[in-house]
Amino acid sequence: MFRQSLVQLSTRRAFSVSGRQGFAATSKQAVHFKEGVYSNLPFKVHNRRIPFGIVFFGFMGVGLAVPFIASFVQLKKSGNI
Repeated sequence: MFRQSLVQLSTRRAFSVSGRQGFAATSKQAVHFKEGVYSNLPFKVHNRRIPFGIVFFGFMGVGLAVPFIASFVQLKKSGNI
C-alpha cells in the first residue's frame, strides 16, 4: 500500500515537472518576408525569358519518357522489335 502511493507520487512529480518545461518561452527575432501571390516559391514564375510552363512540362516530360525510351532500347537490342 505504501509502495503504491510512493510510485504514484513520483510519477505525478515527473509529469508535472516535464509539463512545465514544455512551455518555456523562447525569444524569436521578427523577420519580414515579401507578401503576395507566388512570393513563397523558391523560383521565379513571372518575367522569365523562357515561360515557366515550358520548363516545367519539359522537365516532367523528359522524366516520364526516360523509362519508355530505356525499355524500347532494351527491346531493340534483344531483337524483339
